[in-house]
Amino acid sequence: MNKVYPDAASALAGIVQDGQTIAVGGFGLCGIPEALIAALRDSGVTGLTAISNNAGVDGFGLGQLLTTRQIKKMIASYVGENKEFARQYLSGELELEFTPQGTLAEKLRAGGAGIPAFFTKTGVGTIVADGKEIREFDGEQYVMERSLVADVSLVKAYMADRAGNLVYRKTARNFNPNVAMAGKITIVEVEKLVEVGEIDPDQVHTPSIYVHRIVVNANPEKRIEQRTVRTEA
Repeated sequence: MNKVYPDAASALAGIVQDGQTIAVGGFGLCGIPEALIAALRDSGVTGLTAISNNAGVDGFGLGQLLTTRQIKKMIASYVGENKEFARQYLSGELELEFTPQGTLAEKLRAGGAGIPAFFTKTGVGTIVADGKEIREFDGEQYVMERSLVADVSLVKAYMADRAGNLVYRKTARNFNPNVAMAGKITIVEVEKLVEVGEIDPDQVHTPSIYVHRIVVNANPEKRIEQRTVRTEA
């Protein structure tokens, strides 16, 4: 099976549809699948539920899909640098399911592992636990969290072989392995494509069984959210 597609638009073709749940890797602007997000914007699909740690920044990353009003709901842990994200949420235009960051990571990992729910102490006694089952274990209270499974996952990796075995680079790994696991269909954007056998099996971060389509973006923009430099004395 050939998993490699010539560009991001063709990798999404026939897969993305209105109303889907889309999980997207990245943390801020680090490790986001830039080309796939832009192609998702250009596809024109609407009514999306987006699962991601945050929504990029205004005009870049998932922020582009907020500008075009293609996202109806965010499942995220951070609003942060995106003013449009905050504006839409505060004005009631965007549904938002705030999820603690570690819980969000585990919800994705559990979804990929076929675990429907789990218990955690995080959020007990806060609005995070509202409407959720609370159970006591060993004298401590825990809240039950449902796992997350996405219709489509968009992932950024540094390198893939043609089978879809993935290697991430440093902190750009972040949420990407969990997002890759959680997708019914997982599409991966990579900077480098190699032949099967060129990646040491011990260096594979995400095995090929989770990957359905691959697109090469050899020169991503890799924007920096906030550049801070030291002023001269």
